[in-house]
Amino acid sequence: MVKFSTTILTFGQNGDKTGWTYVIVPVDIAQQIKPNNKKSFRVKGKLDKHPITAVAMLPMGGGDFMIPLNADMRKAIGKRKGATLQLQLEEDTNPNAVSSPELMECLADDPEALAFFNKLTMSHRNYFMKWIESAKTESTKAKRLAQTMVALGKGQNYPEMIRAQKAQKDDLMEW
Repeated sequence: MVKFSTTILTFGQNGDKTGWTYVIVPVDIAQQIKPNNKKSFRVKGKLDKHPITAVAMLPMGGGDFMIPLNADMRKAIGKRKGATLQLQLEEDTNPNAVSSPELMECLADDPEALAFFNKLTMSHRNYFMKWIESAKTESTKAKRLAQTMVALGKGQNYPEMIRAQKAQKDDLMEW
């Protein structure tokens, strides 16, 4: 486990990252956590004394990485922009995935959809599963399962499925 201190930062105007609160993991420390890696990966450890698991480290260029601090993390550590944060990090080689037993059952019956699903990044698989599992009623859950299976059968990832559904809804509105 690598231990170091860093300062909490916030993006100003920066496209889709505007307003994000984050910390930088410098190249030398990132290389200790996962040598010879330039792509995003998951880490576990502690922010001060707050335990974290399956948190994304995103590349920033030049070998540096960033860890976005979501609202739950910021509340747990009780710190804001400019504060010093103690980090203890190591690669999370077994990040906990969201589980959707119903989706896995459906995928077992469709090898092509399962193969495509397994090629997706963990975050895209989690988008599908969280969307299905967040349904408040069984009928909504069944509808989302069906939409997911159709999308995976067409080779669509989660954002592509959502865009296709919106386009389909817009087409129906024109009638």
